[in-house]
Amino acid sequence: MVQQIDAPLREDVRLLGNLLGETLKEHAGQDLFNQIEQIRALSKGARDGQIEAEKQLEALFLSLEDAEILPLTRAFSHFLNFANIAEQYHVVRSRRQAESDPEQPSPNVLEPLFEKFKNQQISSTELYQQICELNIELVLTAHPTEVSRRTLIQKYDGINDCLSQFDQQKLTPKQRDQVLKQLKQLVSSAWQTDEIRQHRPTPVDEAKWGFTTIEQSLWHAVPEFIRNLDELTQAHCAQALPMNIAPIRFASWMGGDRDGNPNVTHTVTQEVLWLSRWKAADLYLRDIEDLRWELSIQTCSDELKQALGADHAEPYREYLRETRQRLSLTRDWLAHQLQGKISDIDPAQTIRHKDELLAPLLLCHRSLVDCHLPEIANGRLLDFIYRVNCFGIELLKLDIRQESGRHRQAVAAITEYLGLGNFETWTEQAKQNFLLQELQSKRPLLPKHLNDTQDNLIEHPDVQEVFATMRMLAEQPQASLGAYIISMAEHPSDVLSVLLLQKEAGIQHPLRVVPLFETLKDLDGAASTMNTLLSMYWYKQHIQGKHEVMIGYSDSAKDAGFMSANWAQYRAQEQLTAIAKQHGIQLTLFHGRGGSISRGGAPTQQALFSQPPGSISGAIRVTEQGEMIRFKFGLPQIAQQNLEIYTAATLEATLLPPPEPKQQWRDLMHRMTELSVQVYRQTVRDNPHFVQYLRTVTPELELQMLPLGSRPAKRKVTGGIESLRAIPWVFAWTQIRLMLPAWLGTGAAINQVIQQGDKALLDEMLTEWPYFQTLIDMLEMVLSKSDRHIALYYEAHLTDDESLKALGVELRQRLHDAVQTLLSIKGESKLLSSNDVLDQAMKVRKPYLLPLHLLQAELMKRRRGYLATRQAEHTPVDHALMVSIAGIAAGLRNTG
Repeated sequence: MVQQIDAPLREDVRLLGNLLGETLKEHAGQDLFNQIEQIRALSKGARDGQIEAEKQLEALFLSLEDAEILPLTRAFSHFLNFANIAEQYHVVRSRRQAESDPEQPSPNVLEPLFEKFKNQQISSTELYQQICELNIELVLTAHPTEVSRRTLIQKYDGINDCLSQFDQQKLTPKQRDQVLKQLKQLVSSAWQTDEIRQHRPTPVDEAKWGFTTIEQSLWHAVPEFIRNLDELTQAHCAQALPMNIAPIRFASWMGGDRDGNPNVTHTVTQEVLWLSRWKAADLYLRDIEDLRWELSIQTCSDELKQALGADHAEPYREYLRETRQRLSLTRDWLAHQLQGKISDIDPAQTIRHKDELLAPLLLCHRSLVDCHLPEIANGRLLDFIYRVNCFGIELLKLDIRQESGRHRQAVAAITEYLGLGNFETWTEQAKQNFLLQELQSKRPLLPKHLNDTQDNLIEHPDVQEVFATMRMLAEQPQASLGAYIISMAEHPSDVLSVLLLQKEAGIQHPLRVVPLFETLKDLDGAASTMNTLLSMYWYKQHIQGKHEVMIGYSDSAKDAGFMSANWAQYRAQEQLTAIAKQHGIQLTLFHGRGGSISRGGAPTQQALFSQPPGSISGAIRVTEQGEMIRFKFGLPQIAQQNLEIYTAATLEATLLPPPEPKQQWRDLMHRMTELSVQVYRQTVRDNPHFVQYLRTVTPELELQMLPLGSRPAKRKVTGGIESLRAIPWVFAWTQIRLMLPAWLGTGAAINQVIQQGDKALLDEMLTEWPYFQTLIDMLEMVLSKSDRHIALYYEAHLTDDESLKALGVELRQRLHDAVQTLLSIKGESKLLSSNDVLDQAMKVRKPYLLPLHLLQAELMKRRRGYLATRQAEHTPVDHALMVSIAGIAAGLRNTG
């Protein structure tokens, strides 16, 4: 069965590879094609252990002229991207096959889960209520790991469409030839397109990229997902879902995340907010045109006749005319705002709340049902209603994120102006007392004339920007805004400061303030901070029984290593859940996850089910970032599948939570993480050669020239590891296949407890504890993508420093030991013994990844040689180096 399923995938990969080969012959010449085939054959030999083949590869690459390297890196990068397209489409094909074969299990993970609920005595009433109360929000972020240009992504979508057409049985030979011709045109067009952006994207560009994902995929996936959920609910609970159901909604950080990104200003955020509403109005306008075309129905209810005020031959079309006009005026008004023009449109004529759009749609639905036309009522009209419930009139709610120090600085400017001293120097208790007093005061803290930027109070540009952002937020419709995230939150005063700044700016409906606990120290103190806040009478009244807390994965892992950070995140969630329960507060945990495991990446269902019992109580927020947005939501069918997975994971974790970990398991985790963080920090912080090794052997410095995202690679221009952002930190180690952030310290810790005789307890944890199972599975996945031999090649090629080489020997030995320890705990002889899909995927990729790694090492050496001998910002090999970085990222599908 596996071979039957895999055969079409292999055929697709072969087809795309052959078309790329034909394109290379036609547009780059037979010589380049022959050279690529030679390299591919040598790479396969090297993959199979032929040492001589790798030596021949190295000699070949050393002999290349600069100009000869770029087409090679491009060819191998394209193949890896085409393999990704084929794999992504294969998911769609497999789902379609499963749906059409009654002998196969349902591809919808909710179906077996509903059966499991029934077997576990979960009543249909309880299940129905939980489905109706689901509150899942996926937050799209533009972290700089999406290396593919939007232009290329659109071509890749076209290739996917062609693969889909080939699967249709009724194509005539002529039609197949036409699809093949179109496919070849797309492959050729992709080859002729520069895969590297000429300019770093702006925050507005990033936001538009997010809008594209909604327009091309989620706009179609969401209604289909809810229809399927409704059918399942009716089958298992004997009730239809309510019309206002929206189990999953979407938010964004694109254009709102100003933490460490000076390019996100209040004017940029305003532009993104207007753009988001404009895109929503544009999409709804298209929908209502289609809907009016469909609703040529003549019969209607008395309620609709009354709303029209007169009989009409086509009542639905006539009734929706005004809504269409208001949507058109809304889009035009927003276009004027974006263009900086004074609009003559009365804002009262525009649609300013989703109920204004929903009301006429619901009336049409009621009328069609009353007229015994449910098949029409529940067609395109119902899809429209589902979209409005999910996307609102804002498309995406925009979160605002800023670092806690900026708020302290802004409040300090106020206290100094008022002659009260420097807020930043006060004790925590003094800060809290002042903030609470001012939050409860009915008078403004400052006179209104202080909006004048010439005033001494706000001469500092950072303080000016905080105040300007708050004033801009005060002007926005409430529905457009999500949470206000405080990164690097440490104390209760960090939360109260943001509330005071919102009050002072006159924000009528304050954004909910969400502290983000990131470092190991902050995670350990999170429960204490929240307990202090929730013990404040005024604060508890303010939040009205609900609170959100964000758990950071990136900085804690960079700070303490994967295992220690992971356990700290688990404990923090447990403690926060207990504190919320103690205070009678409904807690929503916001998981700041990324694609790599050191940033919380894991298969969704496994990741959510492995959280502490009770921490997911029908509500969760999760970031989806960079390339993971495209992999999970880039195609409507895959998006639908991932929406089902999120729903299933949240329902299961809520209704059938995992067991409480035994005290013995906790004690062992504590011992392991203490050792893990010690080993990690001894290497990363205490070894005097570590930073130099990172910047010499990995492309960490070169990554900064790749125009991936709008945000700088460092929070501060100067500084070492502590100032480096977590994403390029992970990205750099991934490029050389050392994968250090994911395993350093972890393998040593597990090995030590095995040596101390605790193997049986580890086996028990691996069998009975979902949290530990997930931790080990993710470790295995990332270790399977590591390659000591490739890491050694970079080192040998890029440094002669004996101190760095000694450190390299130590790191590779630790990696080897981590692999052996993992195999020991799993009782397996090789990695991925139980994951054939990933194992095969990596084997297919290796002959294309190996040349890119060897070429990248050579390009790094040449680039550094150029920079050492000339005063120049750019070198002749920059482009090829950037392509190699993008190609390796595509091949591994884990960047940051």
